[in-house]
Amino acid sequence: MSETMNYNPSLYEINIRAFLKRFGEDAALENIPDDYWMELRSKGIDYVWLMGVWKTCEENVDKYCFEDYLIKSYDKALSDWRRRDVIGSPFAIDKYEVNPRLGTEESLLKLKNLLNDIGIKLILDFVPNHFGADTSLLRDAPDIFLKVDESNYLKDPHTFFKPFEDRDEYYAHGRDPFFPAWQDTIQVNLMSRKARGYYIDILGKMTRLCDGIRCDMAMLAMNNVFKNTWAGVYNNAEDEGPVVEFWEEIIGSVRSVRNDFIFIAEAYWDLEWKLQQQGFDYTYDKKLTDRITAGYVRDIHDHLMAEESYQKKSVRFIENHDEERSVTLLGKEKALAAAVIISTIQGMRFYFDGQFEGKKIKLPVQLGREPAEPVNKEIKNFYDKLLSIVSSDVLKKGKWTLLEPAPAWDGNSTYLNMLAWEWTHQHKNCLVVINFSDKTSSCRIKLDLRDYDEEILLNDLLNDKVYRRSSEEIIMQGLYIELKPYASHIFMWE
Repeated sequence: MSETMNYNPSLYEINIRAFLKRFGEDAALENIPDDYWMELRSKGIDYVWLMGVWKTCEENVDKYCFEDYLIKSYDKALSDWRRRDVIGSPFAIDKYEVNPRLGTEESLLKLKNLLNDIGIKLILDFVPNHFGADTSLLRDAPDIFLKVDESNYLKDPHTFFKPFEDRDEYYAHGRDPFFPAWQDTIQVNLMSRKARGYYIDILGKMTRLCDGIRCDMAMLAMNNVFKNTWAGVYNNAEDEGPVVEFWEEIIGSVRSVRNDFIFIAEAYWDLEWKLQQQGFDYTYDKKLTDRITAGYVRDIHDHLMAEESYQKKSVRFIENHDEERSVTLLGKEKALAAAVIISTIQGMRFYFDGQFEGKKIKLPVQLGREPAEPVNKEIKNFYDKLLSIVSSDVLKKGKWTLLEPAPAWDGNSTYLNMLAWEWTHQHKNCLVVINFSDKTSSCRIKLDLRDYDEEILLNDLLNDKVYRRSSEEIIMQGLYIELKPYASHIFMWE
């Protein structure tokens, strides 16, 4: 287990290929001002994930990136897009070398050192399931890919392909078993000792360039998932493959080189806990995201009753490059209330570039240019205040306790709209209360204030107000709370 598990860190994702255009048409990693990183650190960001650093297959673009559904997504996101703006998926990797359009290995290492010096750790992509369909590794390391018979190709030319006209060789495209194969990718044979050895070597080198990796669709690399996805095809493979779980072998090998290297899993299908058991420091908590979107308060509350060890390893988010922008999906007020939820519970708090400014447009990952959007000053100011609060020791290192709001009076039912939890650290206390509904709601919350004076001052840092309340009333009846729709309190006291 990594040393970072002792606190609740913040992760910030940047779509680096589009992001660099803010500093010039041909800007590279070294053109990002140091002040930009200093500002992120001042907001309490502990990790920066640069999504899209690796060299991609440029041949993929013309072949696979102008299908009708993709063109519609480009039109929606960037009305004036041009063909040169389409640069292909960052997850269709050619090889794990820095994309020369972004910089060099030396410039990436220089950036890592800068980030480390100011207290930020660098996260990069790892896509275990596949490479780009035109990867140069098909010539340099063909044995790491899932090779199939001609009969497979003839039966299903969408899932299988013949990359070379002059060779009778057939391979599988990468896929999620619940969706058609991704045409711009080639599937790695994750049961192959050669493939695992290749990955162990690559990741061993990567430990010098970054401090951790975000593992794309990590559950696809689990032994049983891989075998079930490729049932029949894999059974015909010559290499029976290792018995050891893919992630246990990979993570164990990397940790023998660098034991503080961070593994973050993009994970779904209720396999998060199993991935944590296989060595991941953190796993995506998409279920919480979905429950926040649905808005059922009790479902959110029940989700937060999971074991503490599981919650501390969960990645909490309302935005990333795969999700719709939270302001667009939820509306401003609900999005800000959701931000309070994911920022004040246990686990890794995960934010996406543009979230703090209230951006509304989801950019397809194939586009290398983003639309200009105005900064929403109200949202920016809200996040500035929220991030300042949650970067304090009490919400980073404290003990978290889920609370049970009670009716404010007989017959009061709006207490069911309330979420509440408490943080304690040394002599400091924090109470978070959120009305996650579209109606004004009330409740009472009991707190243990037996060692306090008759009156207590509650400093609401989020709303810049101070309340004087009776300690005895809070102990016996509970603190009375009334909040407008999607409003929150973050009280601090000592």
